[in-house]
Amino acid sequence: MFSEDRNIENLGQLYTQIKRYLSLQKEYARLELVEKLSLLLSTLLIVFVAVALGLVALFYLMFAVAYLLAPAVGGLPASFAILGGVCLLLILLVYLFRKQLIVKPLVRFLALLFLNDRKHKTEE
Repeated sequence: MFSEDRNIENLGQLYTQIKRYLSLQKEYARLELVEKLSLLLSTLLIVFVAVALGLVALFYLMFAVAYLLAPAVGGLPASFAILGGVCLLLILLVYLFRKQLIVKPLVRFLALLFLNDRKHKTEE
């Protein structure tokens, strides 16, 4: 009779421990999600700022090159047209090689961020 009471008590403790374990796993998943999202958002912010500053720098450099080219090509309109053509060519090249330049690195980054992190944490 006493053994049945002890078994019921052990089952109650087991149930309590499993419930606590699941609660802790839920909290861990939340914390991990917050960590990953903050890393993703900070990376996106850094990329956005770098691209914006790069575009501003490119804008001023294009004006400088246009003014340097003007005497050689016969005036400012011709130099701006040449630089516009170069920009369109660069846009076309980026579009043609978008998988190698944009898609694959982005997929690799997201896969490392969301999939392989558990593997690294278990090795530590």
